[in-house]
Amino acid sequence: MIVGASRDRSKYGNKAVRAYLSNGWTVFPVNPNCKEIEGLKCYKSPKEVPGNPEYASLYVPPTIGIKLLNELAEIGVKTIYVNPGAESDELIEEAKRLGMKPILACSIRAIGINPELF
Repeated sequence: MIVGASRDRSKYGNKAVRAYLSNGWTVFPVNPNCKEIEGLKCYKSPKEVPGNPEYASLYVPPTIGIKLLNELAEIGVKTIYVNPGAESDELIEEAKRLGMKPILACSIRAIGINPELF
């Protein structure tokens, strides 16, 4: 699940969608303002994503990310990649309090892909 996915191909929220797709992942873009991103259905909120994804990648400002943490925890997300620019001490502490494992890293690089390729 890519929270903060974007239609703008220069944004990392779009690069992540393309990088994960190119690496064979099933991708669920989340953005309340889009219906489709890179040919994929876009979900308005994490609660709309089918199944119970265990991972989420945040590409939203920390003030928005922290508001989504309860919803992510409720649907069973265990690990969240908190990408550069999405982090704050408050968000990290709240994620831990909710039982999630926050990873402060670029989720694109975490799958072995250089985001500059996209």
